[in-house]
Amino acid sequence: MALSCYQLPAYPASLPFELQEPSASMLPFLVTLFFLHSCFLQTNGHLREGMMLLKTEFALRLYQSVAACRNDTNFVISPTGVSLPLEILQFGAEGSTSQQLADALGYTIHDQRVKDFLHAVYATLSTFRQGGEMELACSLFVQMGTPLSPCFVEQVSWWANSSLEPVDLSEPNSTTIQASEGTSGQTAGEDPSEGPGGWPWEQVGAAFAQLVLVSTMSFQGTWRKRFSSTDTQILPFTCTHGLVLQVPMMHQMAEVNYGQFQDTAGHQVGLLELPYLARAMSLFLVLPRDKDIPLSHIEPHLTASTIHLWTTSLRRARMDVFLPRFRIQNQFNLKSILNSWGVTDLFDPLKANLKGISGQDGFYVSEAIHKAKIEVLEEGTKASGATALLLLKRSRIPIFKADRPFIYFLREPNTGFVFSIGRVSNPLD
Repeated sequence: MALSCYQLPAYPASLPFELQEPSASMLPFLVTLFFLHSCFLQTNGHLREGMMLLKTEFALRLYQSVAACRNDTNFVISPTGVSLPLEILQFGAEGSTSQQLADALGYTIHDQRVKDFLHAVYATLSTFRQGGEMELACSLFVQMGTPLSPCFVEQVSWWANSSLEPVDLSEPNSTTIQASEGTSGQTAGEDPSEGPGGWPWEQVGAAFAQLVLVSTMSFQGTWRKRFSSTDTQILPFTCTHGLVLQVPMMHQMAEVNYGQFQDTAGHQVGLLELPYLARAMSLFLVLPRDKDIPLSHIEPHLTASTIHLWTTSLRRARMDVFLPRFRIQNQFNLKSILNSWGVTDLFDPLKANLKGISGQDGFYVSEAIHKAKIEVLEEGTKASGATALLLLKRSRIPIFKADRPFIYFLREPNTGFVFSIGRVSNPLD
């Protein structure tokens, strides 16, 4: 996610803030958020559980906002890549701007317990050993000569491997500001140029920017039980509107964590966990059991408590697992999403209060751009075709076959944080 902050000449004080009734579409989320936040504050001994629910609710809210405007298409979004710069901005936000950021995240880093907990989590993410590598960071590129508050600089430099770098933002070619956001399923040695690379300066208006925030989140891991490329075969995948495609489908027979559940509307789903080595991360797949039920019927009913219940209720089972290869990368302008959540002051040059950044008025956020990527393949191979076909025989072993649209999310087991979430509607797109 890239945030471009501008500094303007001083303006007269804006009109008093006018309270508005929340829209009907916002009420369910506000009720859920109030419940989660209340539980979080009242259970001081359960900080981890409270933050897990709040972070998961943030991830699902992002997912549902994107899904609503991306009908039946693939997408991936990194909730951590979005929340990190919003947390950074909280160090400099004041007044209603700060409150809107806290409402959007569901928490505030000005709560010392939350601040200490998140700092400890971020500090340990890079300690994964053979199970995978996680990198999380936020770089603040500051226009040379821009005064910054020492307190802001100190807090940012301490937060999630963040850094401040003075650059000449009027000359975008004079520096390389890149982010490889999202995740790379289980491949190593990925070429950064293949990921979401340099930021589109024509969109963030760097010639007038004073401060640009670029957050990066990347993960590389190896399956705990690898798929063999020799077992990959071409099998049918039925898209939402009945279009049947022939796609490379990976296969393995393995002991997995699996469960069958109902969402709050009564839809039946299967949930499968595919862990990485040392359980550094797990990829979860949500598949409707009824082939005639589209994902759009299930997506609105996903909640943090539902995900928590499902993931903690899985049971070991020996199964035939079929999963298509897929690779998704996309870009979103989060400004409209954040505006719909009530984060409006941040983007308004007359209302934004980011005085804590430099002690001066005039900073506001022009654009919020998010890029993410995920790639799921057999370990160590990017072959475009199968080297052999797997001849299947009838078996009594249960089958999990992702041969229709499904939801996936990458989750860290110790905290329950969702680092990547998205939808596969067409593995060939």
